[in-house]
Amino acid sequence: MMKIEENSLGGRAIRRLRSNRQAMACFAIIIIYLIIAILGFCGVLPDANTPVTETRTGPSFDAFALWLGTDLNGLSITYKILAGVRTAMVLAVTVVGIAVPVGITMGSLAGFYGGKVDDFIVWLYTVVVAVPYILMVIAISYVLGKGMVAICIAMGMVSWVGLCRLIRGEFIKHRDREYVLASRLLGANNRIIIFKHILPNVIHVAIISGSLMSLAAIKSEVILTFLGVGLKGDSWGTMIQGAGEELIEGVYAPLIGVVIAMFLVIYALNVVGDALRDALDPKLLD
Repeated sequence: MMKIEENSLGGRAIRRLRSNRQAMACFAIIIIYLIIAILGFCGVLPDANTPVTETRTGPSFDAFALWLGTDLNGLSITYKILAGVRTAMVLAVTVVGIAVPVGITMGSLAGFYGGKVDDFIVWLYTVVVAVPYILMVIAISYVLGKGMVAICIAMGMVSWVGLCRLIRGEFIKHRDREYVLASRLLGANNRIIIFKHILPNVIHVAIISGSLMSLAAIKSEVILTFLGVGLKGDSWGTMIQGAGEELIEGVYAPLIGVVIAMFLVIYALNVVGDALRDALDPKLLD
């Protein structure tokens, strides 16, 4: 039984991932960010909006809160970055949780049934992508009333399109293959064919797209907040927006800290996404 599992598609994919040290290191970084987000969401981390000094101070190793110093209001830069981690990861997970199911469902229906169903779904995502991504997110979030929930829903309502296209194409390739025709002859209905036979063979596309979707959500939120149309409060975009005055005064620690934090998670998601593509694509497996 163990040999069968080790020689399965999933077993070979796991072995390939484990052999990629860079991908495993980046995966560990993502796990650390998720743990920080969970701790922040549960209220375990210190409040980033509570002053720790009376005025601005430079970086110091006297206390964890002072590693990157404090801003003009005495707020810990380290705590603000950790609060930004919570915002970024909650946003990424929520957007993926909205967009991936929608993309899989719409792409599966379009690719499997074709005809009018396909025409309608293709028309729908064509309308969505006709408006630039950032403008569409801004418009939807304003309609929903701004805030974290509004941004998450807005990004989720727009981000499903790319995955839908990929899943649709995969279903079109698979729906007339021998194993699907054999299932029909054995009496399998459309629901069984879609979810039990075709979807497991194309689900790797959704996993890869989800990792890339998450980093796109993080970058988009930072850009929107920096432009003043995103989140208010605990966000890397807010920190970058407020770094202008500090740079003029020669204070670089806040900007350097938030850039490094963003770089690590975006780089890690990119590497993990590429590794998942190589490990999960059946054509690339030995």
